[in-house]
Amino acid sequence: MTNPPPLAGRRCAHPVNLLHATLYFSSDLDAEFRGLGVEDTSAIRLAARSAPLGAVGAGTVAATFYNYEHGFLARHLPAVWETASPGAVLDARLRAADATYRRLLGDEAVASAEMAEAAELALRAAEACTRHARPLYAGNADLPVPDAPHLRLWHATTLLREHRGDGHVTALLSAGLDPVEALASHTATGRGMAPRWVLGTRGWGREDWDAAVARLTARGLLDAEGELTEAGAALRESLEAETDRLDAAPYEHLGAEGTARLTELAKGFLVTAAGAGAFPAGLTGRA
Repeated sequence: MTNPPPLAGRRCAHPVNLLHATLYFSSDLDAEFRGLGVEDTSAIRLAARSAPLGAVGAGTVAATFYNYEHGFLARHLPAVWETASPGAVLDARLRAADATYRRLLGDEAVASAEMAEAAELALRAAEACTRHARPLYAGNADLPVPDAPHLRLWHATTLLREHRGDGHVTALLSAGLDPVEALASHTATGRGMAPRWVLGTRGWGREDWDAAVARLTARGLLDAEGELTEAGAALRESLEAETDRLDAAPYEHLGAEGTARLTELAKGFLVTAAGAGAFPAGLTGRA
């Protein structure tokens, strides 16, 4: 087994992460949680992602999610657990993942040999993930692996996404980027969330965003038009390179051939999901 070539892990992680993320834009998630009595869309998404950690409060979620405003979190956590226990939430999110994949990909794809192959490749990659200093990965790694192939794939994409995300938080801290600076500099690449989505989902105000942009400009990372400078682009690339380094083990474990195949399969499913409306218009970009 040969190691993947440079950037192969990053290229695989991108569609894997987005397949995981389809759940958080899904109407099926809303429907399942409203059946539990949770109506607020922010509370739904915060509970769905944090449930593997238990009935945690705003402080724990601010630490692990990194880029959410603490006061915003405190409006929903820990109060949501009085309505729905973490166990009930975990059951609901798995039902929502089932409905989401069936709706976006179709029953034929869900039952396909390619789905089963993708699930086993992703689970094999996740065998090399590590728990230390990776709280969101560790919480999900303690959950049972589902039986159905499409749910095995969603579970595996969750493990791989949170493992990479936990490492990315370490890289952000090392780079000296606070939560809003991290968001604003990512948006400036053109690949991050558009500001209106950030402000609507992370709890920060326009004044927080403008202050972060001013700090980044003072550091020479953004220019007067809010574009990344050469130094800013180099910093963002160094962040991704450090995240790649911290996230290399799963893809090295899978090997070059397995990583290439998982990338191919994940991309195929992602194209189908995106074509079926998995993500809202205007989600990414600078405006």
